[in-house]
Amino acid sequence: MITFTIALVVLVLGYVFYGKYLARLLDINPQNVTPAVSKADGVDYVPMPTWKIFMIQFLNIAGLGPIFGAIMGAKFGTSSYLWIVLGTIFAGAMHDFVSAMISVRSGGQSLPQIIGSYLGNIIQKIMVVFSIILMVLVGVTFISQPAAILDKITPDFFNLYFWIVVIFLYYLLATMFPIDKIIGKVYPLFAFVLLFMAFGIMVVLFVRWPDLPEMWNGFGTKYMDSHSPIFPMMFISIACGAISGFHATQSPMMARCIKNEKYGMPVFYGAMVAEGIVALVWAAAATSYYNEFGASQQPADIVMAISKSWLGPLGGFLAILGVIAAPITSGDTALRAARIIIADGLHMQQKKISSRLVISLPLFAITAIALIFTLSDSNGFDVVWRYFSWCNQQLSVFTLWTITVFLALNKKNYIISLIPAMFMTMVTITYILQFPAGKYIEGVGLNGNVAIILAGTITIVCVCLFMNWISKVKKNSI
Repeated sequence: MITFTIALVVLVLGYVFYGKYLARLLDINPQNVTPAVSKADGVDYVPMPTWKIFMIQFLNIAGLGPIFGAIMGAKFGTSSYLWIVLGTIFAGAMHDFVSAMISVRSGGQSLPQIIGSYLGNIIQKIMVVFSIILMVLVGVTFISQPAAILDKITPDFFNLYFWIVVIFLYYLLATMFPIDKIIGKVYPLFAFVLLFMAFGIMVVLFVRWPDLPEMWNGFGTKYMDSHSPIFPMMFISIACGAISGFHATQSPMMARCIKNEKYGMPVFYGAMVAEGIVALVWAAAATSYYNEFGASQQPADIVMAISKSWLGPLGGFLAILGVIAAPITSGDTALRAARIIIADGLHMQQKKISSRLVISLPLFAITAIALIFTLSDSNGFDVVWRYFSWCNQQLSVFTLWTITVFLALNKKNYIISLIPAMFMTMVTITYILQFPAGKYIEGVGLNGNVAIILAGTITIVCVCLFMNWISKVKKNSI
């Protein structure tokens, strides 16, 4: 528990000190007019109260990610604490904050547009397709699980397919309606539930003070087999609690709603730190559970068991609500972000509902096809989840390199993003090279050491290309 306590304190201090450093680095100016004010359209550009934006941003980026990811990541031992803390402070929160402020200062541009502005048109086109694929995968992965749970706890008439249709229709409405009509009203409530549940678990941890492994006793992988090495597997498993490319697709939505730049740090950096705290709490709780009952159960079952036994009937109710609502709220904002990305790419105004329908209907048709695949194949969900996990972290790589170029062009300290960009480049390339090839061609299946060497070589090439570009920029500026 000492390691957990230190980690918790460091996360808070990271927000106070590193968050303020980033705010100074970005020259936050309360006098600048934000897109929420200058481009207000009542649909996507809507000025909203800061507390509500924080809660929406938190739920957008969190969902079940910092819970399920942390539970699976806890199997890697105390190294999960280290990744959650350092990843959140120096990678994830920085990634969310800076990308969001770039969006604010570029008229609320979506992520592919931002990436295109700094990495070129070719990369932008690739990222439009890549981002849409990721958003669809998020939508698909976060339909089947809550539908399955609802199927178990409701009468037989309300079966799996009934709930899939209900959630699907809700996705469509949330994607098309103005952001303050559904998302702005429902999300703060669900965000409160997730925060309350995490706070309750944290209190119980300190009351119980379980005998958890300490960092100075080693970074063991007690509950993982030899096929799941810490690098790169842990850094893929724990995404939303450390760094997640998905966040950079969500931040522009809130960048279109924030009324003043001065709220950027508490909303974007703060929401990620809050997510890191949630992940840390659940990693500790899961470790305690593993020590007592083993690690054979699924994350959803572990959440239910911990919540019921630690928080009583209220905890059980909140667990059910969280496990159902959290993935749904991630899925609907993912598809909404996909609509916005497509609209921005096609330069289509979204004020008219007919314009939103033109984009949404084909998007949902593709999502439905992917969903049918997950239901028709016994391994469909696992396959989609692995593709989602890799695409998610690969998107963070593109975002980190974009931030690095942005900071370099503005003569700011680009080292703060260059190091995370290099690390995550290594992670994603090693993962895809090392993961075994299967029926759906998920990986190359190379030896671990070979994969690391090749990934390191590619990373070095990327750094060399960047440094060469930097030198040219400096020469041209003289």
